[in-house]
Amino acid sequence: MSTTQSERLRELLEPLVSSQGLDLEEISVDSVGRKRVLSVVVDSDTGADLDQIADVSRALSAKLDETNAMGEGEYTLEVGTPGAERPLTEHRHYVRAVGRLVKFQLTESGEVIARILEVDDEGLDVEVPGVKGRKATSRRLAFSDIDRARVQVEFNRKDKKEEEA
Repeated sequence: MSTTQSERLRELLEPLVSSQGLDLEEISVDSVGRKRVLSVVVDSDTGADLDQIADVSRALSAKLDETNAMGEGEYTLEVGTPGAERPLTEHRHYVRAVGRLVKFQLTESGEVIARILEVDDEGLDVEVPGVKGRKATSRRLAFSDIDRARVQVEFNRKDKKEEEA
């Protein structure tokens, strides 16, 4: 997909996604045999429920049909939210990940897995879990020190309500 097509699709679809109270995170067009798949990823600070996904999907489908932005060929529209282990690339992604465990690839000093405690304009405060009975430690990470960051799936994390009981 050319950059210009991607930009045109973003310009066309972003206002519709925003009108539904969501952020347009990603657009991609992939060829699967003779068919094309237009994938649209949306999210918000509070997440997106199935009703919101359905509403935005109908709105995008109608707009795409009306404008013929995908051309004459057949295509499938897929609308969803970022996956559980989504990469964090924008400031809002870090804000949405407060309380989550994240694997950070640092620009100079390797990697660190830590829980995001707080986010501001310059960086984040994180808590690095203790290992083998050691206490957790707090650390400050500047955005400029982060090369990549990805949310980690936690299967055995206790909910705060459970911990307080």
